[in-house]
Amino acid sequence: MANGTIAAPAAEVDFYHVKGRHKGLLSWLLTTDHKRIGIMYLTVMSVFFLTAMTFGVLMRLEMLSPGETIMSAQTYNSLFTLHGVIMIFLFIIPGIPAVFGNFFLPIQIGAMDVQFPRLNLLSWYLYIIGGALAIFSLFGGGGWVDTGWTFYVPYSVRTTTNVSLSVFAAFVLGFSSILTGLNFITTIHRLRCPGMTFFRMPLFIWSIYATSWIQVLATPVVGITLVLIILERAFGIGVFDPTLGGDPILYQHLFWIYSHPAVYIMILPAMGVVSEIIPTFARKPIFGYVPIAISSLAIALVGYLVWGHHMFSSGISDTSRVIFSLLTFIVALPSGIKVFNWVATLYKGSIEMTAPMLYAMLFLFIFSIGGLTGLVLGALNTDLHVTDTYFVVAHFHYVMFGGMGIIFFASIHYWFPKMFGKMYNEKMAKVAAYIIGIGFNTLYFPMFIMGYMGMPRRYYDYLPEFQVYHLISTVGSWILVSGILIMVANLLSGLRNGSKAPSNPWGGTTLEWTVPSPPPLLNFDQIPTVDHGPYEHPEIAKRKEIKDE
Repeated sequence: MANGTIAAPAAEVDFYHVKGRHKGLLSWLLTTDHKRIGIMYLTVMSVFFLTAMTFGVLMRLEMLSPGETIMSAQTYNSLFTLHGVIMIFLFIIPGIPAVFGNFFLPIQIGAMDVQFPRLNLLSWYLYIIGGALAIFSLFGGGGWVDTGWTFYVPYSVRTTTNVSLSVFAAFVLGFSSILTGLNFITTIHRLRCPGMTFFRMPLFIWSIYATSWIQVLATPVVGITLVLIILERAFGIGVFDPTLGGDPILYQHLFWIYSHPAVYIMILPAMGVVSEIIPTFARKPIFGYVPIAISSLAIALVGYLVWGHHMFSSGISDTSRVIFSLLTFIVALPSGIKVFNWVATLYKGSIEMTAPMLYAMLFLFIFSIGGLTGLVLGALNTDLHVTDTYFVVAHFHYVMFGGMGIIFFASIHYWFPKMFGKMYNEKMAKVAAYIIGIGFNTLYFPMFIMGYMGMPRRYYDYLPEFQVYHLISTVGSWILVSGILIMVANLLSGLRNGSKAPSNPWGGTTLEWTVPSPPPLLNFDQIPTVDHGPYEHPEIAKRKEIKDE
């Protein structure tokens, strides 16, 4: 992709071992190196993910049989709130941009760092403060929050639990998201290396670029909304509470104006990673580079206009329902463009089924189910039948966890050698991927059937006819967790005892594979110059040169 070979001087050490003004833990807590900040995000997010996963397993154990199994109804309400808040605000939304965007965005565009390194560190601290406030709210007065992760009013205004602190935690996390988005947009516009035009950028950068605009433009809406909840609870201002002259439908509008674009904050970076992995392991240039790049921006744009499909049963006008239903079907088109281009890239490719590729294929299967069932929820008649049932729970997890979560696992396996300079056990990584795939579908697919039969979501108890589906789903949770724990153990083992990773173990063609593993402090010894697109595999480029001669 660049003229010449780019490598750090032999004497230069990697970014883990660079000696600076500070030593030990302080050298990390005060760092402005984008790579170290990415590693810090990864460490903290892993803890939050495993915590929320534990809450999810406890919920499934409670649903193993009708009636009270291991917890009370109030505890169950609190657990699904905590599970949702931690997974959404502390893992899924920031996940790929904060970890892999921070680590690889500057390297992939040939930059030494992000545009605002200190702002980048501030974003991390705001993330930590927001997470700490969320955890602290559990132990404050009034008990664990039990409103659900959406904080729907008027219940979130009237409940005696510690909602205000939880809402403020989400508000602080929103600031972290906005600052990260501003930093990435400015970095992409200002720090691309010579020759790196917009249509020579890797598709992962395109996805981060589209995501960052959503973060900057949509997050302030939910920030204002959350502040209004705090003011209403503290001072009795009638904004949302109908007994005070407020309108609860207004809250739903304001919340989903942000939260549906937030779905694309979650999924667009995952799609960008898939667009990196597939051409690497299919040994082919990506099919339809420009349509995939433009479709990222199209998803971001149309994603602002479809929030009303969350409100078909809330009492909005019939005209609004029809328009939002139409827009929901339109937003599926750019996602379909991506899927068809990924499949076309695989066609006649020399496919190497490594662990990252296995996760990418699992994503294609799971996300396709999630996308198609989304159209069921986007159609008016079927949505009114299955809204607020387990069908929605299944769809949400197929898109969010099956989308961002699975590709987060793919990302860590794909870039693990570059980030840590070590190789994991490939065979165990594949075993974990198969177990995760089986467990995921065993856990969540029965929920589609339950939802179609009328099983309401967020219920602590259920009728006997649903027990067999809850039993299968709970067993699936055990399989899924087993696969995740095997994956984590394998990665930790690779980190500790893995063999040294070469600079380009997968044969990738983007700029991060031209620097040592792990990278040096400044990424490059000199700024690279780019002279062609990002997905020209060396063998393909060589064949093209022979043909041209």
